[in-house]
Amino acid sequence: MRDGGSLFCSACLQECLKPKKPVCGVCRSALAPGVRAMELERQIESTETSCHGCRKNKTCNEIRAHVATCSKYQNYIMEGVKATTKDASLQPRNIPNRYTFPCPYCPEKNFDQEGLVEHCKLFHSTDTKSVVCPICASMPWGDPNYRSANFREHIQRRHRFSYDTFVDYDVDEEDMMNQVLQRSIIDQ
Repeated sequence: MRDGGSLFCSACLQECLKPKKPVCGVCRSALAPGVRAMELERQIESTETSCHGCRKNKTCNEIRAHVATCSKYQNYIMEGVKATTKDASLQPRNIPNRYTFPCPYCPEKNFDQEGLVEHCKLFHSTDTKSVVCPICASMPWGDPNYRSANFREHIQRRHRFSYDTFVDYDVDEEDMMNQVLQRSIIDQ
């Protein structure tokens, strides 16, 4: 089971929720006994909504069971899936790959940025051949023909962090500079 950024197995969660002494699955502090939200339950039982398939009116507490068996609702969902799939296939997918990179020295492929840095450090630390940095070449500002004279030094200095953490590829350089300047004024 996943909770935020943590993973818990069912057995451990069940241990935390034993009736004798329930505790939080993250910090292990004792949990207060739960109080039912009676007003919320009343609202759920009295609020009506209609099925998007057959248009029958149901209360909120009945709608989930209804749509699970309503064939018209299932058709409605499938039509939405088909429409979404069609729209996605019509749009051109001309997005450059900025997540996996080939090694410029050997035939190895599909390194993430960190993996490429580590691979080059381990296997190509003595290579002096001038090569194109595949990470830089994939960037909007990168030159796919520029050969780095000292690739090993370049990759260790320039690629210590992932660009997609700090860069919005859809914004041009001038807009980015304006955003940086505005943030620097706010941060002071």
